[in-house]
Amino acid sequence: MLRQHLPLFSSSSYSPIYMALSRLTRQNSHRLPPASTKTSSRSSAKTKPLLFLLLLIVILVVTAVFLFPPAIMSSSSPSAASVPFESPRKVVKKVLSLSQSEGDGATVRRSIGGHELRNLDPFLLLDEFSVSKPGGFPDHPHRGFETVTYMLHGAFTHQDFSGRKGTIRTGDVQWMTAGRGIVHSEMPASNGVQKGLQLWINLASKDKMIEPRYQELKSKDISQAEKHGVKVRIIAGEAFGVRSPVYTRTPTMYMDFTMQPGSQLHQPILEGWNAFVYIIEGEGVFGREGDVAASAHHCLVLGAGDGLSVWNRSGALLRFVLAAGQPLNEPVVQQGLFVMNSRAQIQQAMQDYYYGRNGFEKASQWSSA
Repeated sequence: MLRQHLPLFSSSSYSPIYMALSRLTRQNSHRLPPASTKTSSRSSAKTKPLLFLLLLIVILVVTAVFLFPPAIMSSSSPSAASVPFESPRKVVKKVLSLSQSEGDGATVRRSIGGHELRNLDPFLLLDEFSVSKPGGFPDHPHRGFETVTYMLHGAFTHQDFSGRKGTIRTGDVQWMTAGRGIVHSEMPASNGVQKGLQLWINLASKDKMIEPRYQELKSKDISQAEKHGVKVRIIAGEAFGVRSPVYTRTPTMYMDFTMQPGSQLHQPILEGWNAFVYIIEGEGVFGREGDVAASAHHCLVLGAGDGLSVWNRSGALLRFVLAAGQPLNEPVVQQGLFVMNSRAQIQQAMQDYYYGRNGFEKASQWSSA
């Protein structure tokens, strides 16, 4: 058997096996003490079996390195883009988001928050919005949850009753925690059609009355990674070993994936979290390899499992967002732009807004115009 691999052991090739054997032979020769011929013969007889065994072990180990490198390489940490799951999350509900009017002259495609999918704990709403001047979302209040605005194209200017004002552009994110109360406006900041996604995330009862806060990320500051034809922008959570700096009071992951034709993705999702996909453009197979492809403007609710598997078998780019969150398992009572845990709390929120108290003190004196 060894004769078939003699080139590996040739002294002229200076192979690792040859060098290891030479080194081991030299070491053993130095350790043998000078003695009489009779003593040397006995020592040599005792040493030969041990030396042969050591040489055989070295030969087997180094040969394995040369002959089976794929097995050794596969023991390293796998890439999330290329290693499938034993139990992938299946698509358990598929919702096509249809266009509807919202705000002042705006159009939205509402998937979560519509009649087919009222909510998906902790997610309350997902809108894909499209709006041009002079339309938009003029002054309106919020209490009890967070809004995450992700610009796909164009620019939006935001201002609120605390005096804060800013503009987010293509690829930027604004993560707003409304908490106990805020009144703000969201209006187009450039000509043409402005497009984006707005996701509402519920707050736990203990956090519903906290002070409002913002986290804003410019496009260049959003964490990104790319592997095997799959590019991801990590708004919240972690993918491909890269983590977003965004703090999520309600534990959440939120990512924007773009997949080249022929690529596949296997993204882990924490056990027990509710998850969904919203397809922005293209089409792909989600869940299991034999499933039917889903196309743009579909929201796909995922069942239990280790993570999401996706295949892009089309000849065009596939772009979608993946969101997952830890369910709060609390009552949800919603009245328009207020989300609380009981009807009494909703009534209190409406009174606070009307009378300008408990977080809405500046509401009556402020106007974005």
